[in-house]
Amino acid sequence: MNFTTVENEIIADPVAVSAWGVGRKIIIELTDGRIISFPADRFKILKKASEKELKQVTIRLKGYALRWENLDEDITVKGIIAGNFQLPPL
Repeated sequence: MNFTTVENEIIADPVAVSAWGVGRKIIIELTDGRIISFPADRFKILKKASEKELKQVTIRLKGYALRWENLDEDITVKGIIAGNFQLPPL
């Protein structure tokens, strides 16, 4: 787990504890209690995937990444939280 120090306080970077697909959105529950989502269409490979394929998301690297094995796609949780998407919004 990565840690950030803010005024002598150590803060752990949030990682995913669960992830799932609903329609064309991917939803992630983080260790800090937040639930965030993003549109799958903001990533090149996910944009071409069916809703059934999007639901096959798994958590990898101790919560630091999401993986779609059948699509051969990996996305970092840190990048999602930061809003680093490949494609512009529609």
